[in-house]
Amino acid sequence: MNFDEYCQQKAAPPGSSVYYALRQAPYASQAALTALFALHRELDDTARETSDPTVGQTKLAWWRKELAALAAGQPSHPVSLALAKHAAAIAQDGAALQTLADGFAMDLEQARYLDFANLRRYVERVGGAFALLVARASAGAAWPGAATSWAPALGNALTLARFVEDVGHDARHGRVYLPIDELQRYAVTAADLMHRRYGPAFTELMRFQTARARAALHEALAAIPPAERRAQRTLRALAALALATLDEIERDDYQVLHQRIALTPIRKLWVAWRAARRR
Repeated sequence: MNFDEYCQQKAAPPGSSVYYALRQAPYASQAALTALFALHRELDDTARETSDPTVGQTKLAWWRKELAALAAGQPSHPVSLALAKHAAAIAQDGAALQTLADGFAMDLEQARYLDFANLRRYVERVGGAFALLVARASAGAAWPGAATSWAPALGNALTLARFVEDVGHDARHGRVYLPIDELQRYAVTAADLMHRRYGPAFTELMRFQTARARAALHEALAAIPPAERRAQRTLRALAALALATLDEIERDDYQVLHQRIALTPIRKLWVAWRAARRR
């Protein structure tokens, strides 16, 4: 297996939302984007899927060294090798890559957030910083610095939508991304989430979370300049898939504590294809 095949398998297994979103990208940018999403998955797995925080810290420290080596032109991991080949400008931007790692490091330091302002620090690093890298890779040599005004906002919105989709899964793994003050406002406890306790209060909480994520997605999509929309097909497709998933969650009365509600593969294909071609 070469490094491109490794990245494809890591970032976008068939049937995943990322798989269908990447297929909408112009061919010239697909390899770079796949490598970026593979890096995101590697860091995510290191921080969020490692049960022992000490092990997670050790793995993340290794990735920090690898990202520094990548920026210095000495990559060794398959994902780093792919980035060096297909996204050289991003590979050399050590500060941007380390910002992404900083976000995932927060997963190893805390599992709950007092309020939305505190949560936003995490969201901006894991979501906003990553979306900016995706926007850069999508635009290639034509990337305008103005992308900084909309790409992070779209990444933040995608992360808020993921919190809604994964609230049950995250809670079962000891992570509650819904701010403590918002849980208190709706009289829902972290134990309610962990023990899958539904009720009117939980429904109202999730209605609020879903509405916030949906509004953020629409606002961020509307901010993409018309001249950049074609190049940004992948992010636009991901946003459309997130919106469609939020609609499904709402239709299912927010039954997300015991299951992960997802679109069927054929619907993902249709939603991503249609979004990428919308003007």
